Amino acid sequence: MAERREGREDRAQRESRARPSGERGKVREIRVGVAGWAIPSHVKHRFGDEGSALERYADALTAVEMNSTFYRFHEPATFARWAASVPKDFRFAVKLAGEITHHRRLVACEEPLERFFAGVRELGRKLGPVLIQLPPSLVYDDTLARRFFYQLRALHDGAVVCEPRHPSWFAGTAGRALVEHRVARVAADPSPTAAGSEPGGHDQVTYFRLHGTPQMYHSSYPKPYLHGLATRLTHARGSAPAWVIFDNTAAGAAAANALALVQELRRATPSAATPKSATKPSAKTTAKTPAQAPATPPRRPRRRRA
Repeated sequence: MAERREGREDRAQRESRARPSGERGKVREIRVGVAGWAIPSHVKHRFGDEGSALERYADALTAVEMNSTFYRFHEPATFARWAASVPKDFRFAVKLAGEITHHRRLVACEEPLERFFAGVRELGRKLGPVLIQLPPSLVYDDTLARRFFYQLRALHDGAVVCEPRHPSWFAGTAGRALVEHRVARVAADPSPTAAGSEPGGHDQVTYFRLHGTPQMYHSSYPKPYLHGLATRLTHARGSAPAWVIFDNTAAGAAAANALALVQELRRATPSAATPKSATKPSAKTTAKTPAQAPATPPRRPRRRRA
């Protein structure tokens, strides 16, 4: 297994982690992945053909957002097994438990936070950002939020990103709390507010979470949007790492969109090495590329889910 992981590691690094130049010669890391590592049948030929679903996923992409942690607490040994099954360059973003965000709503969370991080820390160097997705009904309370972030930071010093969904979280007071506790605000599409479609909070990491537009969790992103996003990412100033996670998984669009964005990033970064899979069929799209791709696709009425 170790030999197989090493053999495919170079391919995964080249294919899904673009490293364009940032300001002052610094290097920016861009990771592209999917919410979950299930591989839809229509793109399975674009992934590896050996090992578990996670191993095959990691053959083509170097990042994933782990959502099962929202629904249940995994044993530490499970995280250790997942970490051992992927190349050393692979990273896991991990969604915070719903017990903390949706059931307790950030109140009295010491025990579940300790339980959550007892497992997650077994990912070791392969742990990426911890994602805090808040319920749409959770109104910002400065005292509560700061207390919660303080408790979380006592247990975890790595990257943390937050996806608030109530408009009150996009005011100045909430933004200051995010910065002070080193929490980046997710750039979500679609977003409950215009501000939510752009990154905010602390600037240690930029995290795009794309749920699908116009039909949330179902719609595929057209080629012009992916081209525009790739251009934006490769021309952004600074060297903070950027993550793009596709959460439009309900109809299987996320994996194809992730692979298509990887190709767009490769084209936007001429110095990037050509991946082994470059000769494989690219994700199909019927959209035509305009002179200037939109930064955000058109918004239409959408449905929310918890």
